[in-house]
Amino acid sequence: MPDEAPAPGPEPAPPTTAAAPAEPKNDWETRFKYLFADFENYRRRAAKEKEATTQQARGALLRELLPLLEAFRAATGAVVHLPASDPVRRGFELLDREWATFLHHEGVEPVAEVGRPFHAGEAEAVGEAPASEISPDGTVQEIVQQGYRFYGGLLRPAKVIVARARSTEPAPSPHLAGGGEPPEAES
Repeated sequence: MPDEAPAPGPEPAPPTTAAAPAEPKNDWETRFKYLFADFENYRRRAAKEKEATTQQARGALLRELLPLLEAFRAATGAVVHLPASDPVRRGFELLDREWATFLHHEGVEPVAEVGRPFHAGEAEAVGEAPASEISPDGTVQEIVQQGYRFYGGLLRPAKVIVARARSTEPAPSPHLAGGGEPPEAES
């Protein structure tokens, strides 16, 4: 029978050459250690990215809630004249405490405070007012719109009016700015 295949037997081993380096016995251990270290780095990086994404989403939501908070605070100011036993006033006071608890729990802190030094990184000066003993030069005299910090980052800058001392030097005359004589009137 010419079509018969030879009987299966052991495969011949490939020829070995002296030029091929022999693999160390513990190569798989080294590879495993590197792979495990890479995975740990990836896991840490993914956890940091997840935390950053969560913080950004929470910050965006809190920025959207700030106008509601300010509208509520304005409404609270309108019911202050009501008697302390009035249910509407008590309801607003309860809601104010809940807002304060929520903001504290979320890590939101106000930025500006009247009488404190003005910080350009946290607040925007929208006006100036004369300095006084109560409000020295360079301090916040009035808060137009409160700004907020969120876990160390700025959620929204404050808009404030800054106290400024008036200069005692007279302002330079505009026609002397060039250093020459005042222009003569033409006839």
